[in-house]
Amino acid sequence: MLAGGLGGTSGDMLMHSLDTVKTRQQGDPHFPPKYTSLGSSYYKIFRQEGIRRGLYGGWLPALLGSFPGTVLFFGSYEYSKRHMLEYGVQPHLAYLASGFIGDLTASIVYVPSEVLKTRLQLQGRHNNPFFSSGYNYRGMGDAVRTIVRKEGFSALFYGYRATLYRDLPFSALQFMFYEQGQTWARQSRGSREIGWQLELLTGAAAGGLAGTITCPLDVVKTRLQTQVNPQAEGVYGAGATKPGAATTKDGQIRPTGETAPQILQKRLISTSSPSTHTPRPGAVNLDTSSVITGLKIIYRTEGVGGWFRGVGPRAVWTSIQSGCMLFLYQKILRSLEAYIPIERREVV
Repeated sequence: MLAGGLGGTSGDMLMHSLDTVKTRQQGDPHFPPKYTSLGSSYYKIFRQEGIRRGLYGGWLPALLGSFPGTVLFFGSYEYSKRHMLEYGVQPHLAYLASGFIGDLTASIVYVPSEVLKTRLQLQGRHNNPFFSSGYNYRGMGDAVRTIVRKEGFSALFYGYRATLYRDLPFSALQFMFYEQGQTWARQSRGSREIGWQLELLTGAAAGGLAGTITCPLDVVKTRLQTQVNPQAEGVYGAGATKPGAATTKDGQIRPTGETAPQILQKRLISTSSPSTHTPRPGAVNLDTSSVITGLKIIYRTEGVGGWFRGVGPRAVWTSIQSGCMLFLYQKILRSLEAYIPIERREVV
């Protein structure tokens, strides 16, 4: 659990700046959008807002959610996996089911932290002069108090069901592919030590393949959480300004210039990284909370290509994040095992 927590947190912090850029692209309310390509968006945020308040905005809730979340995940995963294998469950099914159990357990922690993280990432600094997101919290504590007071405690779990629809199969497939890749690597080397190259490769391949397969779920999750309701009550915190554009009921984008209104668009930003699909301007409003119905609407209006919009960035993101996390997990695990006395290891 400790190795998983350290490895997962290190991987998340390493990728945080890229996740910030993706959040800005997903939640940008302006038309035309301020953030377009990955490279230009990254440089623009860095130049205008810096690292700590810009690219690493929302790092504190990310850190506070990542460590206990990954601790719970790896603890649940390893515990359930070992017991299933001991009871004779077929290995692939044991890895798949354990991934489901691990992610379901961790979701209690990581979904609220992701809601806070993504809002602070989109906002940047307090009273940000470079980007009007609609959010304007003074910090993580103010964000928690404002959300609970104005939206209710349940708002910290926005998108919980849609998040599970995507992340449960992603984690299950990721660890099934990873365990199988590790088995093949050990068989090819004839040893448990497969070297850092294969450690990175197996983790990256598992994450990239799982990310590609679950891309349709990522697309519909993002679309469900970012669709706009112009009638929603203002919920973004004191001093918030109305974003530069709103979407009408017929799906048309119209500019706005009003400030400090009581009625603001409600934009549920996609939470739980990695989410790399950016809804195109004017995309059809799904007008549903059902993931299955959302998939059907996207297929009917955009075809199979709509399901796999953003699959390239998602595959790269999940490959890098998964490779780093699982590589660090294995390295930290071996380092911790070195401190366990031989006699104790033999007993265990």
